[in-house]
Amino acid sequence: MSGPIGVFDSGHGGLTTLAALRARLPDRPFVYLGDHANAPYGVRSPAEISALTQASVERLFAEGCELVILACNTAAAVALRGLQEGWLAREHPEKRVLGVFVPVIEALTGRPWAADGPPVDLAGLRIAVFATPATVASGAFPRELAFRARGVEVTQVACPGLVDALEEARHADARELARGFAQQAAGACPERAFLGCTHYPLVRDAFAAGLPEGVEILSQPDLVAASLADYLQRHPQRAGHGAALTCLTSGDPEAVSAAARALTGEDYRFRPA
Repeated sequence: MSGPIGVFDSGHGGLTTLAALRARLPDRPFVYLGDHANAPYGVRSPAEISALTQASVERLFAEGCELVILACNTAAAVALRGLQEGWLAREHPEKRVLGVFVPVIEALTGRPWAADGPPVDLAGLRIAVFATPATVASGAFPRELAFRARGVEVTQVACPGLVDALEEARHADARELARGFAQQAAGACPERAFLGCTHYPLVRDAFAAGLPEGVEILSQPDLVAASLADYLQRHPQRAGHGAALTCLTSGDPEAVSAAARALTGEDYRFRPA
């Protein structure tokens, strides 16, 4: 029988995705790995991000995971394609590592990722994307969106310091930063907003406060959970059954567990990775 589903993030942000996945798939086991010792990833070089991501995916494979979700948008933007086409294809062709951009782009375009045909015409749609500096610099989101849709106006806003504030439980600072970053995009009059880092839903209301009234904020965790449920219907062999949860960290387990409780209100018990 296949093992648990791996969920990887650079820190606590992926817990927002984990919660949505467990709510949608309560009969599937999960292993969460946070690379807290090396967070945040958003200010690191592409080479560093790729190396750290590969090491964490390898650790999840060692836990028996046949399927790993890169809940970290920075890792998905910077490292995923290279890992899929290189190391994974060579060393682990039987395993799968999936990113978190695909479900968002499918929701925006209204078409499955693998659908053939010309790009969907979304002329006039304005979307604001808030992400880490590394994700913005990669250009991954507008590039992937452009393959599947045309006419979309994308405003990207890099959000330095926001992940640090959330990881350090500086809630007031994080909310002030989020509201300020949202205000930077307000002049573009976006219709939709994408919080392109799994940490950012923790201050979703602060982003909303800085955006014009009526802007729809896409829920990436819910979209990822729905997409994974669909994937497992088509590939049920990719994950085992049961409600077990294991939480691993490269950081200090007691400190990480305490910070996770402060951020989410849930009692996640981390152990050393």
